[in-house]
Amino acid sequence: MSLAVVHSRALAGVAAPPVTVETHLGSGLPSFTVVGLPEAEVKEAKDRVRAALQNARFEFPARRITVNLAPADLPKESGRFDLPIALGILAASGQIPATQLQSLEFAGELALTGELRPVRGALAMTLGASSEGRAFVLPSVSAREAALVDGSLVYSAPSLLAVCEHLCGRDSLRIEEAVLMPAPVQYPELAEIRGQQPARRVLEIAAAGGHSLLMVGPPGAGKTMLAQRLPGILPPMTRAEALVSAAMQSLGSQGFDLSCWMTRPFRAPHHTASAVALVGGGSHPRPGEISLAMHGVLFLDELPEFDRRVLEVLREPLESGKIVISRAARQAVFDARFQLIAAMNACPCGYSGHATRACRCTPDQIARYRGRISGPLLDRIDLQIEVPAVRPEELASRASGESSTQVRTRVSAARARMLDRQQKENTQLSVAELDNHCPLGREPRELLDRASARLGLSARVYHRMLKVARTIADLEGVGPISAAHMAEAIRYRCTPGEA
Repeated sequence: MSLAVVHSRALAGVAAPPVTVETHLGSGLPSFTVVGLPEAEVKEAKDRVRAALQNARFEFPARRITVNLAPADLPKESGRFDLPIALGILAASGQIPATQLQSLEFAGELALTGELRPVRGALAMTLGASSEGRAFVLPSVSAREAALVDGSLVYSAPSLLAVCEHLCGRDSLRIEEAVLMPAPVQYPELAEIRGQQPARRVLEIAAAGGHSLLMVGPPGAGKTMLAQRLPGILPPMTRAEALVSAAMQSLGSQGFDLSCWMTRPFRAPHHTASAVALVGGGSHPRPGEISLAMHGVLFLDELPEFDRRVLEVLREPLESGKIVISRAARQAVFDARFQLIAAMNACPCGYSGHATRACRCTPDQIARYRGRISGPLLDRIDLQIEVPAVRPEELASRASGESSTQVRTRVSAARARMLDRQQKENTQLSVAELDNHCPLGREPRELLDRASARLGLSARVYHRMLKVARTIADLEGVGPISAAHMAEAIRYRCTPGEA
């Protein structure tokens, strides 16, 4: 048989379209050609495959070898096609049987020794393979990650020789088992925070309703410590959330760490990050920080130090929960359901309004500093509070506040009420759904209308304050929104200029 067909997968955003690897051995001068829009990494597979076959004691055919990666209009990148190309050559030359190739899919990068190296996007590819009823053969490291997909059949392959022995029926590959009982997740403890009771209260509201939060205060007030403790008071991840989060991280350059299974991601990019680093991109689009923070927290410290154009890219994902990356040749859609937590100083020196240290900034400097954050972006941040410096007596006190477990219990109960009532978090409610789930009595309605008129708030802020009031009521376990709930929601709607 001079023709063999092997199944594999490419990556196009979070999708994993099927790729058919067709290998033909023809007559003529010896050559090795790969067609089907291969990138440089795929073209280099010729040398890796030749060395791997020879070192595994297989015969490399001295014939005209043509490998077609179909469909031809889909760009192919990375070394994941090394293994299917090698198997195609062996099957076409009759060195291994082709009987099992149709029921399996393969992906893996070959070392020159014939060992298999892990590939990016194993979770996404396995989701596609299981939907078509095929088992997936992957390198051992990637197989442990891919086995997390429910209903999948994943074979763990250490080398090319082990795969060939499996296809010949001599020694079966090990079936990778899914992780069923992860170790307890350890997050930073909220009880370590001294003082800052108002900020702890706002953090609990943000966790319960999935709201975005901006903290304004002097250096050393504890803004970063508060942000780092938000994942620990969020409800435990469901398996579906963990799988989506893991699949997104699997597409990133660092891959997915199995020790982080069922752990909410906490992403804190430096303020020198570019817009592409936040939203994703590239000639072959990869997810950025907002997608890698899927079902977790994106923390932006020193918010005004980010380039303004970088911050503006957050506006659409905060509203829609997804990001669309368009390039001339292709388009990719990444989920971006993250929780934004931001922190900033009140002025360039950081001590505006400080109790003991004087601010030396001019009003013009302060205005320019705060003006780096646009009004439309501030409109999309639900909670905006001041975090003052902690008093020395509070730092010296051994008394601590509630633990993360105590707060998480209330947050989980409030989140359960939301899901029972509307099947989503309060921050995701549409305008039409607000009328159904957030009815207001006369007193809270008048309070909201007066605050909106006096502060000159936009319609977006009006609706976001209503969502925050709904979350406060859910934390108390009550149905209707009261005037006290609405007053507290309005109090948390300050701006950096007013903090």
